[in-house]
Amino acid sequence: MKKTGFIAIVGRPNVGKSTLMNSILGEKVAIVSSKPQTTRNRITGIFTRGEEQFVFLDTPGIHRPKNSLGEYMVKAADTSMKEADAVVLVVDTGKDISSVEENVIAYLKRSGIPSVLALNKIDQVNREELARTISLYAEKHDFSAFVPISARSGKNVPELLDECAKFLEESPWFFPEDMITDQPERQIAAEIIREKILRTLNKEVPHGTAVVIEEFKDEGTLLRIRAEIFCEKASHKGILVGKNGASLKLIGTYAREELEKMLGVKVYLNLWVKVKENWRESARTVSNFGYRDED
Repeated sequence: MKKTGFIAIVGRPNVGKSTLMNSILGEKVAIVSSKPQTTRNRITGIFTRGEEQFVFLDTPGIHRPKNSLGEYMVKAADTSMKEADAVVLVVDTGKDISSVEENVIAYLKRSGIPSVLALNKIDQVNREELARTISLYAEKHDFSAFVPISARSGKNVPELLDECAKFLEESPWFFPEDMITDQPERQIAAEIIREKILRTLNKEVPHGTAVVIEEFKDEGTLLRIRAEIFCEKASHKGILVGKNGASLKLIGTYAREELEKMLGVKVYLNLWVKVKENWRESARTVSNFGYRDED
């Protein structure tokens, strides 16, 4: 009998949600970096095991929004919880409960939606800190299970999956067995480029960038991609391009190599940098750049 369910992965920024998603799937569908708020859109990851199909919703980190982009990201996370059959709340083991977790727990109590607490980064704490974190959350909410994990190494991720399996219901699958994400390749390409910006540049510039795919042409043995990178200031453009174009070339090289590996085809990647001042403040521009409500 086939079973399926939608499970939202939520938590504060930089807690390891996307790393967990990739670990579950065994392939990369969500970009990751050490910078908070890396994920902007909701990303669907599909994992099929035997007769079970898990549909995971990786959400942007919940935070206090400072602009239109931030408001969109928080709404995306909130919508995912409302549409899910269950929630995995990912927390940093050893850290106190913040207002983010308090708000998620309040929603769990109001809605009655089943939930698991995933205590991440257990490889960075001792047993006493783990026990203290479990105790803190046990006092706040009656989670279905408490699962200590390391999303990076994959430790106890199968155990987390087993707990999530308890939330699946008898139903035909929503996706083919061999499908791992519903993201179109154009979106994956844009996100890979943005990840390389985040990883290459250490200043504040990356959070003010957006990537728009202007051309995505499959020529059989070659995939031709032209992407425009938007930043908020002329000075940021200089940093993105770098001396004699060195930074942009490095970003392009890293992105092209990963795209070729991921898509299995030769890629010609053409990057351009443009300035769109304060684009994160404009709801219209945020929407035009692809960050729009799904409903």
